[in-house]
Amino acid sequence: MAISVFDLFKVGIGPSSSHTVGPMRAARSFALALASVRDIHHIEVDLLGSLGATGVGHGTDRAVVLGLMGHEPDTVDVDAIEGWLGEVATQERLPVMGLGSVPWQAGTHLRFLPLQSLPFHPNAMVCRAMSADGQPLLARTYYSVGGGFVVSGEMADDPHKAQQVVKDASTLPWPFHSAAQLLSLCEQHQCSIAQVMRHNELHWRSNAAMDESLLHIWHAMQACIDRGLRRPVGSHLPGRLKVSRRAPQLWQRLKAQGAALGHAAMDAMAALDQVNLWAMAVNEENASGGRVVTAPTNGAAGIVPAVLKHLVDSLMASGLDEASTHPQVLDFLLTAGAVGLLYKENASISGAEVGCQGEVGVACSMAAAGLCAAWGGTPQQVENAAEIGMEHHLGLTCDPVGGLVQIPCIERNALAAVQAINAARLALHGNGQHHVSLDQVMATMKQTGADMKHQYKETSLGGLAVNVVLC
Repeated sequence: MAISVFDLFKVGIGPSSSHTVGPMRAARSFALALASVRDIHHIEVDLLGSLGATGVGHGTDRAVVLGLMGHEPDTVDVDAIEGWLGEVATQERLPVMGLGSVPWQAGTHLRFLPLQSLPFHPNAMVCRAMSADGQPLLARTYYSVGGGFVVSGEMADDPHKAQQVVKDASTLPWPFHSAAQLLSLCEQHQCSIAQVMRHNELHWRSNAAMDESLLHIWHAMQACIDRGLRRPVGSHLPGRLKVSRRAPQLWQRLKAQGAALGHAAMDAMAALDQVNLWAMAVNEENASGGRVVTAPTNGAAGIVPAVLKHLVDSLMASGLDEASTHPQVLDFLLTAGAVGLLYKENASISGAEVGCQGEVGVACSMAAAGLCAAWGGTPQQVENAAEIGMEHHLGLTCDPVGGLVQIPCIERNALAAVQAINAARLALHGNGQHHVSLDQVMATMKQTGADMKHQYKETSLGGLAVNVVLC
């Protein structure tokens, strides 16, 4: 596979991997390219298509400024962002990495152009370094193609290069380009999907380094859940919708019920409440610009953590300590990563390209596969779980109200996390044989996304985004 699991699971900031993480990386890349350019007076950035349509609600303008300053999504100090941006706005000067301070005015040097688009991908961004007399000294085009992945204009002009976003798949010992090939490798080597992934990841890092990095991803997910739970009860998410955080209040209520009734006497459906809680906690953090893990995107970042926490908590309830759950955590993430990489190569993980089926649907599919594997499912059962997770998200639109990743995104993550658990259970009750294959459902998802009208693909021009009146 051309992409590492660590290219798919990335620590970043909210609210969007395609509209925040990708543009920040692209802007930083442009800043690096300016090292050899002389006599730069100012910089101009145009956000086209979906970046222009919902970029304000998704913080794209903020991400561009941070990227030009030299910050990266996985290391930026989230507590310092507001101060930095406030200083830029007040002084109307932007400290560009390696260049110094240049004039910067929102609306003049950064423009949202939703009606202009480029054919390669709906999320396009054009950066220009300008001379004092308004002549372009350097211009670069970037495409944020989902999950924080960025394709340069040069790569986009070469279809072969555009497909090889990271590395050539032929360099890996056990390459696979479809679920059928992945299952064939499992059969040939008598191993699990996680073991296939592990064998390929050894191309880049040792087993010890791999385990350490995977556990770092899991700890980042746990930290995000914890931050989301501990926010003040009654606090609101940013933006004009004034959406209240629900996770802190639900957490307090569930804790009170557990203390009053005892865990054994709690409602049998309380496990669903907990999964809902964890997914919403992550996505409320994402909506407020907090640190999350793309899994595979920010908009769907709550599903994999919620399902994985459900697994770990159930294992610990059976008597295991936290360290003893690590083998299952590793298998879960490697298996989920394998499924995510298949979608990345064969379909899409970009809401702007195929709608929310490419974000929440893919995350549900990944989580279902990871959970099924951790519960001891065969490769065939795991593939079935992944297929179930996507089949029932086909056609899911991306229609964020007000251009914000709040409605319907937060609840949608909670529901998909529960569906992922159910998909894994259904697959485990079968023998792995089923009529619709994962490859077929991926092809269907891609075709459905191509047929989906533009207004339902992260533009806020259709669906709930136009039927929910904002006061």
